[in-house]
Amino acid sequence: MSIIFWLRQDLRLLDNTALQYARQKSSDVHFLYIFEETHEDDLSTKGAASQWFLSRALRSFQKNIEDLGGTLLIEKGDPLSILDSVAKKTRSQTICWNRRYDPYNVRKDQKIKQTLQEKGIEVKSFKGSVLFEPWEILNQKGEPFKVFTPFWRHCLAKNFAYTPYLSPSSLKKSSIALHHAHKKDAVDFSYDPFWSKNFSKVWEDTPFNVSEQGAHERLDFFLQNHVKDYQKTRDFPALESTSKLSPYLHLGMISPDFIMHRCYQLLSIDSAYAEGIHCFLSEIGWREFSSYLLYHYPDLPTSPLRKEFLSMPWEDNPSFFDAWKKGQTGYPIVDAGMRQLWQEGWMHNRVRMIVASFLIKDLFMDWRKGERWFFDTLVDADLASNSASWQWVAGCGADAAPYFRVFNPTLQGEKFDPEGHYIKRYVPELSLMPVRFIHDPSKAPHSILQKASVVLGKKYPYPIVDHKMCRQKALEMFKNLRGK
Repeated sequence: MSIIFWLRQDLRLLDNTALQYARQKSSDVHFLYIFEETHEDDLSTKGAASQWFLSRALRSFQKNIEDLGGTLLIEKGDPLSILDSVAKKTRSQTICWNRRYDPYNVRKDQKIKQTLQEKGIEVKSFKGSVLFEPWEILNQKGEPFKVFTPFWRHCLAKNFAYTPYLSPSSLKKSSIALHHAHKKDAVDFSYDPFWSKNFSKVWEDTPFNVSEQGAHERLDFFLQNHVKDYQKTRDFPALESTSKLSPYLHLGMISPDFIMHRCYQLLSIDSAYAEGIHCFLSEIGWREFSSYLLYHYPDLPTSPLRKEFLSMPWEDNPSFFDAWKKGQTGYPIVDAGMRQLWQEGWMHNRVRMIVASFLIKDLFMDWRKGERWFFDTLVDADLASNSASWQWVAGCGADAAPYFRVFNPTLQGEKFDPEGHYIKRYVPELSLMPVRFIHDPSKAPHSILQKASVVLGKKYPYPIVDHKMCRQKALEMFKNLRGK
């Protein structure tokens, strides 16, 4: 008896719960990936940059399955119709998948499951992208947590004795002659946004490619070379000391359970890694917390959790928003971050906070505008993490940054990019500026600017706003909001 394994955000063979179930139930497993029809209510529909990453991930996953003798069936359209059709052609009585937790797909999967069961098809779903099911973690009142620290403490207190499921050593070729099983270009899943020409240099033409193996090699490299000092180095964008696992986690090319497992393994061998590992795992915890929040608060991407923010008088200045997107604000650390995003589909986490704060608290723009821009341009665009992070910076979400926390972009640059290496990499027109003025070229004497070949207003912009004045305005706005 054959079984269908419907893949979504779990493009991996190692430590895949639904795959483990499928292989235990049958030796005839049909791997199926569906490019689902888009719907305006589905805010999780992949942005352009993450589609680029997905296309590479699918190709590598397809090859992994074929190397083991199997077949990856790829379809495009309505999942219910396709699942029903494939089940009939394969005579499968069981379909399994790993769960999704965003509100639109929760409803969608429930409907698909119910309809298939009414047709006599058994449906099994599993935990595959989170550490704990969101309904398992509740506070003493039986309610969802809204603050990260007690949430994560509660998670870590659970017994995490864990053995990853092994990858299969061989697979069986699909028994059905679907058109796409023999003609690889029948469903075109290549995707290249017009600005993605440099993505390959960062994600493919490196020791770590876009594959399940690449995900594990990134993890191993990070644990061997960076995790020990992670707490000290993670905020410095020029150091390249973070794991860059986020896009792989988003597509399930590596599981959070496996990452925890490897971290605890290393910790059991050498306690000197404790500080760095616990700091790194807290970042995995924030990913978990974000998914948890989206499950319990389905309007997280569109509505502030703190409802007083519904009356925030956001401003709309298209020229300012355009300058922010293009990295032409006149604040070098902000501009470097926004250009890194455009060129690489990724941005260092500390810089993400800086540019988000600038958009919200210096330009007074709705956090949702920034969230949507990030969602389209990040290869790791994840609805839960993106929404929760923007709400955190805006001060309107769970465990949010205090309203009076307004990042000073100049001081942030001086603190976390003290030599200006990160700025010079992404804002090359400032590459000759001395460190003393690289974080605020507008303060440099004319002789210094001339020597550095910088013409303010032409080669590099003047600051589009005065941060000191904006900070005072932001504090008043947020103070008035809290008083309502």
